[in-house]
Amino acid sequence: MAKEVKFEEKMQELESIISDLENGEIDLDESIAKYTRAMTLVKECDDKLKNVEEQISKMVTENDEIKDFEIEKDA
Repeated sequence: MAKEVKFEEKMQELESIISDLENGEIDLDESIAKYTRAMTLVKECDDKLKNVEEQISKMVTENDEIKDFEIEKDA
């Protein structure tokens, strides 16, 4: 079974890829490969954040009922 890469490690890799792409010193084929990897990382990180948000949106009330927790958004 493969070890799951931590969210923070994925973000660090994504930042490195972005830096490489912005630098412009890599060839087209490598740029395409890095871009493809970056899009995979973005999706994985987004999925993780959505999952975490869902987990923390549930809170146990005083009488042990599960209640949705609304996060206030700036208007």
